[in-house]
Amino acid sequence: MTVHERKEVPEEELTTIALKNSPPWLVSAVFHMVLMITLGLIFLPKLVRNQIELETVWAESLGDQLEFDSFMAGTAEDMVEEPVYTPEDLLPVENPFAAPPEVTVLVPDGSTSTSDIDATQVGLALSGREEGSKRALLGAYGGNATTEASVQGGLRWLANNQRKDGSWSLQGPYKDGAINENEATATAMALLAFQGAGNTHKNGAFKENVAKGWKWLLQEQDADGNFFHEGGFNHRFYTNGQCAIALCELYGMTKDEQFKGPAERAIGDLLKSQGSEGGWRYSPQADSDVSVTGWVLMALQSARMAYLPVPEDKLRRVERFLDKVALDGGTRYPYQRGKEATKAMTAEALLCRQYLGWPRDDERLIDGVRYITQPENLIDYERDPNVYYWYYATQVCHHMEGEYWKKWNSVMRQEVPEHQVKSGRDAGSWDPGRSDRGAPDRYQWHDAYTPHGGRLYVTCLSIYMLEVYYRHLPIYSGVYTRLHRM
Repeated sequence: MTVHERKEVPEEELTTIALKNSPPWLVSAVFHMVLMITLGLIFLPKLVRNQIELETVWAESLGDQLEFDSFMAGTAEDMVEEPVYTPEDLLPVENPFAAPPEVTVLVPDGSTSTSDIDATQVGLALSGREEGSKRALLGAYGGNATTEASVQGGLRWLANNQRKDGSWSLQGPYKDGAINENEATATAMALLAFQGAGNTHKNGAFKENVAKGWKWLLQEQDADGNFFHEGGFNHRFYTNGQCAIALCELYGMTKDEQFKGPAERAIGDLLKSQGSEGGWRYSPQADSDVSVTGWVLMALQSARMAYLPVPEDKLRRVERFLDKVALDGGTRYPYQRGKEATKAMTAEALLCRQYLGWPRDDERLIDGVRYITQPENLIDYERDPNVYYWYYATQVCHHMEGEYWKKWNSVMRQEVPEHQVKSGRDAGSWDPGRSDRGAPDRYQWHDAYTPHGGRLYVTCLSIYMLEVYYRHLPIYSGVYTRLHRM
């Protein structure tokens, strides 16, 4: 064969020769590259087809709301992601949840707490109103952006209707005022709404309104601690009870000594006015009814929350009064002894029972709460409007937590914001009545209570309901134990 002659070499032999003469690293690289391409062609289409795209939508308006402000929240309790509610730039609070120690119940049936204990031990934690705790509690107990926006709208309406001297009125300058005037009650109710959201005379977006309100209200208190100077004859202990609650709350929130003496005088006036039956009504040391007694008992609890002493025998007398008026074994309550039970009085009395020491598993309490949370007894503005009942039922169910609270709150957090006035001069308030279709200028009152309080009364009670997530911690909450372990 000459140099110009070429011998045809089969393609298979060329491949063999190339492989034999290639360095080992090159052979390995080619093999693994081919393997990776093959695997990619097999599995990549399946991955692309099964990809899920998530779109997060935050509900800032009325409508169905997530239980948690996290799009990762699922329905399985053991799979729920713990969302972060507190911004990193907030200052730490001194005592976010006011966890109680164990309290020995001295009464065999556990129907009352009889020791002079600090109020944190009955679960009324005012520090939940501080900004960091407030945001966490909103998420923990089912509040959302809509409920909080509604609260802020209501507070703005109150601020816009504060009078130049710092007071508020039950009769105006807004429309649909009350039948009778009572400036002290109106001012106390407005201050309770501001304080419930964490505003004091020192801190908060509405601190100037609070400061002006208290400058006026403190001047209304006489040397005996009484605030009542005008209004219907039946207003006295509603007025003094509400003023005392507001005073004790502010002192408990700020420890400002200028409020300690007035708070002590207000509580002292209530204690010496307790009726022979054990409760309060319209006149000092006279008969009793559940409605007035509930407000006064809340004032006594607020005093304990502020570390002001309340004699235990006074609380036992309230318990004995409730025992006398109770119906159906203690599960239902009327306005007074011998009358028929009502939803409003049942809810108010059950709240009193919770404050006085009934445990969460008390069958009487459970039966009463089951009654409150029946579908026909949930909040319904068309079928059976009753804001006074709703206010007390909201607190009772919140303290019970669990399924009872979820059932009540799922309706409350939707219905109450939805019925808030959205536009016009009274935007942020709640109408005390429905317009009569046949006579647009006339209003049908929502219930028997609203004519006596009007628009401000209905608005304040509605704000209190929507502040319930952080206003007071549930009495029986296990969050106390969890916090102590941190």
